[in-house]
Amino acid sequence: MSYPVHRHRRLRNTSALRSVVREHRLTVQDLIYPIFVTAGEGIQHEIPSMPGVYHFSLDRLEQEIKEVTELGIEAVLLFGVPDHKDEIGTSAFAADGIVQQATRKIKELAPDCLVIADTCLCQYTTHGHCGVVESCGHGHAIIVNDASLDLLVKTAVSQAEAGADIIAPSNMMDGFVHAIREGLDQAGYAHIPIMSYAVKYASAYYGPFRDAAHSAPQFGDRKTYQMDPANSREAMREARSDAEEGADILMVKPGLSYMDVVRQLRDEFDLPIAVYNVSAEYSMVKAAAEKGWIQEEAIVMETLLSFKRAGADLILTYHAKDAARWLQTGRH
Repeated sequence: MSYPVHRHRRLRNTSALRSVVREHRLTVQDLIYPIFVTAGEGIQHEIPSMPGVYHFSLDRLEQEIKEVTELGIEAVLLFGVPDHKDEIGTSAFAADGIVQQATRKIKELAPDCLVIADTCLCQYTTHGHCGVVESCGHGHAIIVNDASLDLLVKTAVSQAEAGADIIAPSNMMDGFVHAIREGLDQAGYAHIPIMSYAVKYASAYYGPFRDAAHSAPQFGDRKTYQMDPANSREAMREARSDAEEGADILMVKPGLSYMDVVRQLRDEFDLPIAVYNVSAEYSMVKAAAEKGWIQEEAIVMETLLSFKRAGADLILTYHAKDAARWLQTGRH
């Protein structure tokens, strides 16, 4: 009788065996939790398209930050929903802007919590684009790259002044890392790292986020500055530019449909790699779980582990609090 030469099942016989040979592990330190802060008072409103995710006014942040830190989550990503919008997103770089106020508040509540500030203009502009818009006649408009950089630098510096630990520019303007690095250095913030949204695709997976951030473009789309989902070699060019310009962490966004790109970045660069498990990826799981079609915990933990296997060091995810709780059970 002929027997198999290799018996791979030997190392799967027991839970302990499977554990000691496990190649990748998810920990709570891998997780970054996004938080939406909004102008006003007494606000803690669930976002309809993102069950379990809320808009918080500053006076309601304390309980959320307490919960996050008690779960062992060490970093949050701040998105602001302002009470004022204009053509150039002035409130993005105002000293009393919503993200700036929230940063100071969190640092008072939890000094050791890493505050990552999303650096973009789309939530703050009346047109909903990530840069300066200029008319080119006949009802058409373009997003002007270099003029946008000036405003993004002002935003990054104001966020650093407020106490942000990491600047996370998400705008996809050419040269944004170089401009922001130079601006931070000149302002005395050479020690503040940049987590670049180096590879950000023009994705359909952002729908619920635009509901949450009130940031849908009022005309056209973002395909002239966010990447074509068909391209991966271009992703390497984008990431290489950001690394050369001084990025400290490179991010891929979205996550699930782009794990091949995460792997390519991991193989090419020795910088930390982050992946953003974006809003629709979250909401699809929540919707299916509410229907009883999937086992939520198993699906979420498998997904997050797959990001680690693909090469991510950091995972930005709306599942962070749930995942932290599930990790505490020791089942994963």
